[in-house]
Amino acid sequence: MADALITIATPQLSAAINPLGAELTHLNDAEGRELMTNADPAFWTGHAPLLFPIVGRLNGDVLHIDGAEYPMNQHGFARRSVFTLVEHSEAQAVFVLEDSAESRAVYPFPFALRVTYTITDATLDIAVVIENRGGDVLPASFGFHPAFAWPLPYGLPRADHRIVFAEDEPEPLRELVDSAIIQQLRPSPLDGRTLALNDALFERDALIWDQPHSRSVRYGAPTGPQLRVDFPLMPMLGIWTKPGAAFVCIEPWHGIADPQGFSGDIREKPGIVAIAPGATLACGMQVTLEA
Repeated sequence: MADALITIATPQLSAAINPLGAELTHLNDAEGRELMTNADPAFWTGHAPLLFPIVGRLNGDVLHIDGAEYPMNQHGFARRSVFTLVEHSEAQAVFVLEDSAESRAVYPFPFALRVTYTITDATLDIAVVIENRGGDVLPASFGFHPAFAWPLPYGLPRADHRIVFAEDEPEPLRELVDSAIIQQLRPSPLDGRTLALNDALFERDALIWDQPHSRSVRYGAPTGPQLRVDFPLMPMLGIWTKPGAAFVCIEPWHGIADPQGFSGDIREKPGIVAIAPGATLACGMQVTLEA
């Protein structure tokens, strides 16, 4: 079991992070109202797992490296690993996951994954740095998977909630079948820049923008407080829920699931970043509660 939740706060916003996965578990406004999922086990018990070293699912749950095969579950192992808390102050907490004998058995690379949570006023910033500590190129992906309350706790109906993109997004979306990306594209469900949320959108799986123009979205009802999610460093975006659940995930990604039928080396996998020896990859997102 992981240790007790680590809390950080300002007068406007508070957060609680689980060292297991360095996972954001609670996000509360000034009155203590919960902005995250209720984690109902009938739907999904996650809160905001960090996806590393892959995003999505590999075909057969197998990672191919230099002709060898390694078992790798959907979204990787970081979300099931205990991170070390290395810094903690009133409004900031820093967690680190380093490679170990256990991680090298499924992902044979030296690395450090550093996650910094900082609250400034009504904004939570999540900054991630992946460091290659080995002598060879480190192939990796990273993604965020936060599940926000749907509806938000401000008395407005679930059916009124929507996600509004910062830019026009006319292009079709990627489509998943059995957790793999298929060649067929899905028409954009946006009305202008607005995604009106309803369960039917997610009957097949997540909505995936693999090259969005936007680097921020706003989530909530047209009136009342909203959440603005900024992801300037992340090139892809997924939106997902399970029909009937009391959450919607807004997921900035630096990686994507396997294409259908793909069985190549991880270095050839779409969305993989090649991190040079001694180099780093920076990822991040910000969540702001707007009155």
